[in-house]
Amino acid sequence: MSQFFSIHSKNPQSRLIDQSIKIIKKSGLFIFPTDSSYALGCKLGEKKTVDRIRIIRELDKEHNFTLMCQDLSELSVYAKVNNQSYRLIKANTPGPFTFILKGTAEVPRRLLHQKRKTIGLRVPGSPIISAILKTLGEPIMSVSLLMPGDSYPLADPREIRIKLEHAVDLIIDGGNCSEGLTTIVDLSSSYPEIIRQGIGDLRA
Repeated sequence: MSQFFSIHSKNPQSRLIDQSIKIIKKSGLFIFPTDSSYALGCKLGEKKTVDRIRIIRELDKEHNFTLMCQDLSELSVYAKVNNQSYRLIKANTPGPFTFILKGTAEVPRRLLHQKRKTIGLRVPGSPIISAILKTLGEPIMSVSLLMPGDSYPLADPREIRIKLEHAVDLIIDGGNCSEGLTTIVDLSSSYPEIIRQGIGDLRA
């Protein structure tokens, strides 16, 4: 059975952040709130934990995973970013945007899109996940908590606990979350392309 931590959405308790980090460092699979929806996540490179995510979400091998990064300097380690893309990302982060970029050698190959060698990256604005990323000191691999057959992500932590407490190691309750998804912007080719309009309005 998973741990269940109620963490303040604006002023996260450092004690609970530290306890969360301990679980994450032990290959833990956890559910957490973002500035869009709740998400599933784990440390980068945790193959068995990623496989658990694929089972829960019923994801195929073509799915683009997202790396949650603490800031833009961390993002540039894992993605190839030209000047034009960097300016666009900087104007829209932190926020509810996922940017699709060509991955670098720092990204495990199994997390890249098999054909395009891309990865989704974002810098979230949620205080809870921002505190986790800062304390952990490395990105988190994540996907939105959109269950098979559902049109919207799970938003109520109590419902999440009922449905998934036996499938994950930690659920972070940050209050009811948005059911919205991030806006996905493909920056892997010549021109930026919005491939999913979510709750984020892109600023040029």
